[in-house]
Amino acid sequence: MKKLLDLTIAIQQIPAPTFNEKKRGEFVRQLFVKEGLDEISTDDVGNIYGKYPGKGMGAPLVICAHLDTVFPADTDLRIARAPSRITGPGIGDNSLAVAAMPTLIQMLREKNIQPLGDIWLVATTGEEGLGNLNGMRAVVSRFEDSPIAYLALEGMGLGYIYHRALGVRRYRISVFTEGGHSWGNYGRPSAIHELASLINKLTSIELPVVPRTTLNVGTISGGFSVNTIAAEASCELDLRSESDKALAELVRETLALIALANKPNIKVVAEEIGSRPAGEISASHPLVKLAEQSLVKQGIEPILVISSTDANIPLSRGYPAICLGVSTGGGAHTLQEYIDTAPAAQGMGQLLYFVENLWGNKKNSL
Repeated sequence: MKKLLDLTIAIQQIPAPTFNEKKRGEFVRQLFVKEGLDEISTDDVGNIYGKYPGKGMGAPLVICAHLDTVFPADTDLRIARAPSRITGPGIGDNSLAVAAMPTLIQMLREKNIQPLGDIWLVATTGEEGLGNLNGMRAVVSRFEDSPIAYLALEGMGLGYIYHRALGVRRYRISVFTEGGHSWGNYGRPSAIHELASLINKLTSIELPVVPRTTLNVGTISGGFSVNTIAAEASCELDLRSESDKALAELVRETLALIALANKPNIKVVAEEIGSRPAGEISASHPLVKLAEQSLVKQGIEPILVISSTDANIPLSRGYPAICLGVSTGGGAHTLQEYIDTAPAAQGMGQLLYFVENLWGNKKNSL
């Protein structure tokens, strides 16, 4: 697995904040060229495509891994290597998964495996944050229901099978007031004070534990100086739930509180900045069963879970899709993010077994 880990580091060293994945995408494009993939191309949103041809006797498999990270372009990307782990921003989310795609093709060639259907590798853009899964939306719009399945890869999470897509709604809430001098105009409403009051009301909403439902204010900004009554302030709000119904109710309560926050000389606006649709396939679906077998073959007990990944888009449209991890790790979205190196071999073994048996195993025929 040394080549896989070295390639992972090479990918991690290229900054790729959401909406600025082009440089990393070009690196991956050259990897696809080196592997001799067919029909290599880049689409309008920056996704990189390459095809490993099958025997033409089955529907294609689409394997994707997102290029982007949550880290700004000027983040220090230095890594630290230890005997059992590699630490560095974005190493597991999602550099390892991107590196796993060409590595999987190498493994297929080494074993002289030509699948019944084509395998499309896609390095996607816009998976993180406000990218709103735009890369995967373009992928699914291109292939629609023609693939036998969509397989999303994440660098961490080995052992988990993400077969349920978590619904997410995101809003930017902005407050506008006249503003003024903190002394001379004291008494005028402050956009910051009004926003803080609204956030307090929002975070006081009683959320159900089952189905699990969450509310988070992720960013807040506003004001010009310490001695200014703020004329503008804004925050970004993330709402999630395992249940579409619970999420819809949370959205309704949130928008109702925002509407009530409007008063004379106080304008409050909610702009939707993200929507990740929910969806799922049954735990008894052949795709899930094959993923379970692939993990068991590696001595790993499978765990079925829900999350928000590139798989949200095909799942929301009723297409068979899952997300699998390549290794274990921790510290995702922090500067101390790390991957465990030894389990990567099991992760790649899982993927190889999955691809080998996707078309040929009659018991799991899709």
